[in-house]
Amino acid sequence: MPNSFQPKHLGFLFCLLCSLSLQAQNLKLAQAALDLTKDEVVYDPTYFSIPYPGGDVPANKGVCTDVVVRAYRKLGIDLQKLVHEDMKANFSLYPKKWGMKKTDRNIDHRRVPNLMKFFSRKGKSLPLTQDGKDYLPGDVVSWDLGRGLTHIGIISAQKSKDGKRYQIVHNIGAGQVLEDCLFSFTITGHYRY
Repeated sequence: MPNSFQPKHLGFLFCLLCSLSLQAQNLKLAQAALDLTKDEVVYDPTYFSIPYPGGDVPANKGVCTDVVVRAYRKLGIDLQKLVHEDMKANFSLYPKKWGMKKTDRNIDHRRVPNLMKFFSRKGKSLPLTQDGKDYLPGDVVSWDLGRGLTHIGIISAQKSKDGKRYQIVHNIGAGQVLEDCLFSFTITGHYRY
């Protein structure tokens, strides 16, 4: 029978299932991020000593990285632990912007350059383009705001008013919000994890 299922089809089927699973996780991440916009959070970059693993700054405080960390945590992924463990094993590969000589599990996962390095090492780095169709719900994007400031957010499943791109869940100073700002700053990273 020429159309019967053959072992060579298993690889294709496996790839298809993995792709569907990743898409489903990305949609869950996009929804987890969107759910965070319902919480009252003020922008607060204060250094906090937090429990490990599973630690978080006070629920009513946070910065852009806390949006990413909290959204992944809703999926059972603890970036505090994962970033700390990867930094501890590969400290020389991570940025040294803060003069650190060793890891600090209270803050390492709350720094944009560290998350960028982690996602590029453990996830998938995607092309940086100016085409909104290239950025899908659940993708993580980082930006250069100028003057040495970096930023990070999660692509939501909510389209912009003109329908050309998805909006971003982030905290750039006004709390955890949904905004159409994908191309408002210089994109420096595009990741899928």
